[in-house]
Amino acid sequence: MKAMILEEPKEALISKEIPTPTPDDNQLLINIEACGVCRTDLHIVDNELTAPNLPLVPGHQIVGTVQQIGKSVSGFSIGDKVGIPWLGKTCGYCEFCQNDQENLCDNADFTGYTIDGGFAEYTVADSRFCFSIPETYPASQAAPLLCAGLIGYRALRKASDAQRLGLYGFGSAAHILTQVALHQGREVYAFTRPGDTKGQQFAKDLGATWAGGSKTLPPKKLDAAIIFAPVGPLVPQALKAIKKGKKVICAGIHMSDIPSFPYSNLWEERSIESVANLTRQDGFEFMELAPKIPITSQVTTYPLDKANKALNDLRAGNFEGSAVLRIDK
Repeated sequence: MKAMILEEPKEALISKEIPTPTPDDNQLLINIEACGVCRTDLHIVDNELTAPNLPLVPGHQIVGTVQQIGKSVSGFSIGDKVGIPWLGKTCGYCEFCQNDQENLCDNADFTGYTIDGGFAEYTVADSRFCFSIPETYPASQAAPLLCAGLIGYRALRKASDAQRLGLYGFGSAAHILTQVALHQGREVYAFTRPGDTKGQQFAKDLGATWAGGSKTLPPKKLDAAIIFAPVGPLVPQALKAIKKGKKVICAGIHMSDIPSFPYSNLWEERSIESVANLTRQDGFEFMELAPKIPITSQVTTYPLDKANKALNDLRAGNFEGSAVLRIDK
């Protein structure tokens, strides 16, 4: 099969022909139709996440059809449309797995990081960590839901009943989460790179109440702020934007260092919390909700062999919404 391979950190992916994987007893062999391109993929390529299993096929927002089924698999049939997320497998026995915190598993595998992912024509995945995708949901629309959507949904749950919600970094996750928040009757305040008037208009077109640069304070205090941009200085900035007793949620897997800031920014029972990975329950809930809204992702598509261009465009902010590789055979 064709695949895009990361052989060395900070190097471009290499197009190669490699053997099509064979599923073990608990796995599915997936014929990949689409794979989202995520900022986490950039963090892996740029060596900001420093433990990839090289050589590696990146990609963890995978949608495809079941081609082969391991002998211990139940609940899936040949031809089913499925999604494969970042959380590829957990041990099931550590203290976190035993206490409904499998996202914190000590021995987890992560798709496109410790196990091969979706920048390829085929992949294998543990069936217990795959999600059914409605046949009516186009693969390129469903793919961004499997990380950008799921992490945004988990972050939103941590925001509890926040009515006035600030989203810092208006990319793939934020443009999906905006649709969920509006569906739930919340207000969205969008923060983009300073001077990004195009991104601010994009947010307003999606229904944001207000949009402005990330160094700007919103016109009203927020009930919660979620930070998707991997920019540590946004944490003290967001603390200044929220009400007393409210929360700043850091939703990325990597962030630059948070600078020192006055204690007065944190005082009055404001708090900072991070989001790590996802649970299968997050996935089941969100994948049931998404078609009901329905969530529509603004997608820029690339062929598989243009994965490096997709990564570079993501790094440069050259598109609004999500990037997706279309795997045409």
